[in-house]
Amino acid sequence: MSSQSSTVYQQKWDRCLSKSIQYTGAGFGFGVLFSLVMFRRKAWPLAMGTGFGAGMAYSSCQFDFLHPDLIHGKIIAKSSVSQEEKPKQESNE
Repeated sequence: MSSQSSTVYQQKWDRCLSKSIQYTGAGFGFGVLFSLVMFRRKAWPLAMGTGFGAGMAYSSCQFDFLHPDLIHGKIIAKSSVSQEEKPKQESNE
């Protein structure tokens, strides 16, 4: 049985890995696109796009791990009626 903190830690690592793959892949894709369209098949746009994607993923993961109070996907809904909006009950005396 795993504790709540280890589950949150595992979720953050999973999110970090998926973001790394997504951002690095997107950067690589943009690098390929710019290399083929604008820079006549040079290699540096590939490296630059991949580096930008990896840097964005690293920054995002660092933010997730430096803010332990931030838990993604947990929405706590407030009650729709606040204290001021509640109807006041009148006594019939």
